[in-house]
Amino acid sequence: MRVTGVIRFLVLLATLLGSWFIVQTYFERSGKAISLRSWLGPPHPRNKCDNKKGCPVDHFAFRIISGAANVVGPSICFEDRILMSTVKNNIGRGLNIALVNGKSGELLKVGSFDMYSGDITQLETFLQEIKDGTIMLTATYDDAATKMNDKVRAQFSALGSRYVNQLSFRDNWVFLGAKGLKGKSPFEEYIKNDQKTNKYDGWPELLEMEGCAPRKQD
Repeated sequence: MRVTGVIRFLVLLATLLGSWFIVQTYFERSGKAISLRSWLGPPHPRNKCDNKKGCPVDHFAFRIISGAANVVGPSICFEDRILMSTVKNNIGRGLNIALVNGKSGELLKVGSFDMYSGDITQLETFLQEIKDGTIMLTATYDDAATKMNDKVRAQFSALGSRYVNQLSFRDNWVFLGAKGLKGKSPFEEYIKNDQKTNKYDGWPELLEMEGCAPRKQD
């Protein structure tokens, strides 16, 4: 019984000390509560576009998400600003493209091009008019290749794409390139429409790409 009594006393003492510690830790004398997060340490800062990693000061944060089948539309974020999405009502079936100034990060233009039954000359003109130093962000939705021709593929290749020549019916593709880029862009992902590996019935899984695009220098 004595041993049991000692154990009970120690448990009670530990409980009282624990309660006192919590009160002293979470409440200042003024009565203002202190959060558990602040006690454990400073909160982790939120990165732009909700990316996993932050970007250096001379880079732009971006996040591109392709469409999911023909149900969920794509999304393009640049420097913590959503440029294209279903909510903004500026996306559509095919290719969804946002152009930004490579030096200031200012949004210049957005365009959605139906690559299944649309007029391909509209996309040709859009790409032709891109000026040097412009960053282009691209996301596919549903089908982005039925109307694709050699001229458009060559235009995307000149902007730094290495996969555009492989793009075919209902493939998914996300890409960040630039006018005047030397070589191929490191920011590109591609997944083929394949009935054996498709996540959805008739479509591959969506693609999601994030990163830090270097700012154009003078």
